[in-house]
Amino acid sequence: MEPQLLHRVEDGVATVVIHHPEKRNAMTAAMWEALPPLLDKLAADPSVRVLVLRGEGGTFCAGADISSLVESPEAAQHLAVLAEEALASFPKPTLAAVHGHCVGGGVQLAAACDLRFAEEGALFGVTPARLGIVYPAVSTRRLASLVGPGATKYLLFSAELIGAERALRTGLLEEVLPAGELDRRVAEFTRVLASRSRLTQAAAKDFANGRVDRDAYWVARARGSRDTAEGVSAFLERRKPHFTWPEA
Repeated sequence: MEPQLLHRVEDGVATVVIHHPEKRNAMTAAMWEALPPLLDKLAADPSVRVLVLRGEGGTFCAGADISSLVESPEAAQHLAVLAEEALASFPKPTLAAVHGHCVGGGVQLAAACDLRFAEEGALFGVTPARLGIVYPAVSTRRLASLVGPGATKYLLFSAELIGAERALRTGLLEEVLPAGELDRRVAEFTRVLASRSRLTQAAAKDFANGRVDRDAYWVARARGSRDTAEGVSAFLERRKPHFTWPEA
């Protein structure tokens, strides 16, 4: 099978799979280019409540396919940044499920997700210093917002790999799971996310990403929504809420 991005939608969860196992799921230029329109398609699907990004088999993503860097480093990096930004702006919760190596462009993609869960034994690294490449400014800022300036400099200066437990301590990960438990936990947690209010999630994502100027916008959306009344009624009646935002 050619290197490509596979996807499926099941029970409100869209799963995007990086499929290039011959090169540990390295992203080709075509794969970077394919990600934004795929995300647009999934964002427009009203059945999609959550998006999971993962790699095929036992590796998340080993970064950019080196052949694309040989041909044109600037063009390849530009495509990677466009894909990263498209993932970061996806309007619904996103979660990176990391097995094995998550390196270079893999960290770009994982950092652009809202949440990151990994299995014990996963390895993370940002390796442009091994190739003499300037890591993109937007990617550097995004990484620093997660792990802080010191850890960002450590990763970028050294190009060293760190384990999942250290990634958890620095803030790059939200959870580390025992071997064999990642898929179960991701399925369990995405069911939780899919059951919650999309109104709350969308506003929280905007605010957490620095869009505090959107406060009035989200207050107006909440005022016109039935989600608050439904959530309160469900709590008082001790039943599961049925959230409907955005209402047709």
